[in-house]
Amino acid sequence: MNWRFPAGALIALGLFAQPALHAAAKVAAPAPAAETAHQRLLPLEGGRNFRDLGGYRTADGHTVKWGLLFRSGSMVDLTAQDLGYLNKLGIRTICDYRDRGERKAEPMPWAAGTGPTIFADDYDGMAVGLMPKDMSKITPEAATAVMTKTYPAMLKTFAPQFKRMFAQLLAGNAPLAFNCSAGKDRTGVSSALLLTALGVPRETVIQDYLLTNQYLPAALAKAKTGASAATGQAFMSLPPAVQAAFMKADRAYIEAAFKALDAHRGGAMGYLKDEMGLDKPQIAKLRAAYLD
Repeated sequence: MNWRFPAGALIALGLFAQPALHAAAKVAAPAPAAETAHQRLLPLEGGRNFRDLGGYRTADGHTVKWGLLFRSGSMVDLTAQDLGYLNKLGIRTICDYRDRGERKAEPMPWAAGTGPTIFADDYDGMAVGLMPKDMSKITPEAATAVMTKTYPAMLKTFAPQFKRMFAQLLAGNAPLAFNCSAGKDRTGVSSALLLTALGVPRETVIQDYLLTNQYLPAALAKAKTGASAATGQAFMSLPPAVQAAFMKADRAYIEAAFKALDAHRGGAMGYLKDEMGLDKPQIAKLRAAYLD
């Protein structure tokens, strides 16, 4: 049987296969920075992997400011109390990396004309085209290979959306949150780019990525699915080990993205300059605004 599994669903696999995520949670990474009075995971009733990027120390001794930069999964389950909490945080801008189908299935909770300014592209996730057409015999190893291929590809596919996020930050439109469906893949790459631009060491960035294994499963256990019934059934028909390979935040996945960055002319900073439009003065401006 040939399953045409949407690539957009691949990048947002947290929408289905909740049992697989519970299995992945067993490899949860420890928090990479002391949180003291601040909370890494926001205390939201309906949050999905919604966390603050503050507190991470840079290579030159500065610290990412708390309360300005946030990463998240889908916000569809945020309650009225949650929205009040986010309003108090003053979140002004949201960069939503989900495709049109994801946004239709799990719409933002704010009423039209209220809440933060939301940026999103009306694209078709299937156009990403990185999933094999025949999923019926895929192995865990093959699933891992697919994900390892997907992460570097996102540096190109979603470059315009990542660039817009940086533009909003440079314009001072923060506090800002960026999200996909699970807050793992597209959001994970975006977070890696942002923390790298701010000068956070790579290992710290990787540990932040791995925190999804700790914070996402419980949220998904009570979240309603945003996938189509056919897509969800197809995914849930896969062996648990295959589901787990797709669902987990695996160090190899984010390291594949970093490998692609390193291969760019000038490395990661070269990519940020060429693809994100961040030259040295803009990097300095970004760091002045978002570091203590």
